[in-house]
Amino acid sequence: MKIFNRKLKITSSALLTLCMVFVMTACAENSSQSEKSQPAEQTTVQPTTMSAEEINDRKLDKFISDMTLEEKVGQMFFVRCPDEDAVQQVSEYNIGGYILFGRDFDGKTKDEVVDDIHSYQNEADIPLLIGVDEEGGTVVRVSSNPNLRETPFLSPKDTYADGGWDAVKQDAEEKADLLLSLGINVNLAPVCDMTSDEYGFMYDRSFSSDVDMENRYVRTVVETKKLGTVLKHFPGYGNNSDTHTGIAYDDRDYSEFENTDFKPFYQGIESGADCILVSHNIVNCMDSEYPASLSQKVHDILRNEFKFDGVIMTDDLIMDAITDFTGDEAAAVTAAKCGNDLLCCSSVDTQYPT
Repeated sequence: MKIFNRKLKITSSALLTLCMVFVMTACAENSSQSEKSQPAEQTTVQPTTMSAEEINDRKLDKFISDMTLEEKVGQMFFVRCPDEDAVQQVSEYNIGGYILFGRDFDGKTKDEVVDDIHSYQNEADIPLLIGVDEEGGTVVRVSSNPNLRETPFLSPKDTYADGGWDAVKQDAEEKADLLLSLGINVNLAPVCDMTSDEYGFMYDRSFSSDVDMENRYVRTVVETKKLGTVLKHFPGYGNNSDTHTGIAYDDRDYSEFENTDFKPFYQGIESGADCILVSHNIVNCMDSEYPASLSQKVHDILRNEFKFDGVIMTDDLIMDAITDFTGDEAAAVTAAKCGNDLLCCSSVDTQYPT
């Protein structure tokens, strides 16, 4: 999706600029040696005919080069829409986007929701990501409002039970159409997690514990291709506890991830997913020191083993699993350093580096 591609280019520029600042600071003592340079080679620039996409890329590159570091950093924040001053916050922090929750839709008409979202977009110099978790079943931010849909969307597994794969495809298309009609361009779905524990935290949200079934579900949703998709929660939640309320430790062997949990994410990437959301679980076989969302090792798996070149984002940095680990204020900086392109957080006021 083009809006994700634009965000990735901007946030990558922000990360590169930050890295350059770190490197320049660390190497200040050796700066006199680095000033030596070789004469530049003479090159001849041949005229080329550029496509419309190349022309737009050039314009975007120029726009990014004119942005301040603060503006680029702001684009990394994909934040919960605040109760107050939501329009003001867009320009104050130059945020990358808003994630809307049930309270942002509760009791509102379609026109009221559309007007709210338009007011955010009109304040932004760069088009915002407007996201929502509309998974179906227990997570229905939009369709829980009867003004927006007569009944809430069923869970994916119940949708399949009612009508098979045709119903799953129709459900994905209807969700996309509804969200787009409101001005929402990202659905934080599909859930790629598999769990066999019916009492587990992710059980009601997981489509299946069967790898082939989960792969087909993920492919069906992603290939709808009407709006931005987010695969979650890498590297796979399994039967772990809720990281909203504390740190979860995953002691499974790496081979289990290779044989089960990784496969739906591979499928989603092959099907063209735009973004992967990383969980806060501490997965001992990958990195026993850091939650996955803050782990360079876990991000290296996505980039080097999965060859994923799209957007990587954190789960909410305000979750207890992170605040217990880093404190409220250090999480965003740590998350950026380990390779996240987007920082999901409930409070940009707290997380924005000053």
